[in-house]
Amino acid sequence: MELRQLKYFVEVAKREHVSEAAETLHVAQSAISRQIANLEAELGVQLFEREGRNVRLTPIGRYFLPHAETVLRAVNHAKQQIEEYLDPERGTIKIGFPTSLASHTMPMVISAFKDEHPNVKFHLRQGSYKFLIEAVKKREIDLAFLGPVPTEDKEIKGEILFIESFAVLLPLHHRFAKRKSLTLNELRDEPFVTFPEGYILHKIVLDACRQAGFSPIISSEGEDLDAIKGLVSAGIGVTLLPENTFYDTMPRFTVKIPIEMPEVKRNVGIIISNQHDLAPSVKVFYEFVKQFFSVLERYR
Repeated sequence: MELRQLKYFVEVAKREHVSEAAETLHVAQSAISRQIANLEAELGVQLFEREGRNVRLTPIGRYFLPHAETVLRAVNHAKQQIEEYLDPERGTIKIGFPTSLASHTMPMVISAFKDEHPNVKFHLRQGSYKFLIEAVKKREIDLAFLGPVPTEDKEIKGEILFIESFAVLLPLHHRFAKRKSLTLNELRDEPFVTFPEGYILHKIVLDACRQAGFSPIISSEGEDLDAIKGLVSAGIGVTLLPENTFYDTMPRFTVKIPIEMPEVKRNVGIIISNQHDLAPSVKVFYEFVKQFFSVLERYR
């Protein structure tokens, strides 16, 4: 079994089309067909079945796919580590992050690191809370920023970098818009705009409202920060968002009010796999991030 065969197999499985896979891989279609036939002969099973001009994985093909992807990831990781041991200052770091840290935290950290390590490259991947945790476990990314840091997953090691508060975002002409602070209970009859169920910021809002003695009336949902802020700006409802999301600019026709009681906070940190060693350049970045925020917190 050759790595080339696994690479061709995975690409065809993704695209369900041999000619498209050939175009992506810059090889002849006949070469892909021949290598997959050799792979099937060696395994003694049929991995694909034809459906018109397309192909589709057989049941045994679907079973084989994640194993082939794991092998390719392991080989790519090994090659990366060898290259970085030869020159840690020219590695590539794969980082995951949620939308709530995209506009302020990520640019700040990467810019500071690049000042000291200009030749290190980054591959950035935005994703949901659960996706980022799983991606670190599967070595699809090297590390991830997220909040709150998971504490009960033994496959993950997390470091808390800072604590941030949440604030209420209101439409500009809301009856509470001129207040200096609010108790969360005062919003019990207000329509809320939130992320959909399954998002960590949805859970934080629900938990905070329940702590204040009520379940929020969710009138609308948005899957990104711009959508949430836009709905509040349009007067659809109110929301709670972490301070990180307000650093650049306030959304038009909205006002941010601190929450007096209960305190709504989350920790934000960085996670790595507990099961694998970090590549040299990733290790340099990981230590840099911890030191960077340690210094930052002393001056807050």
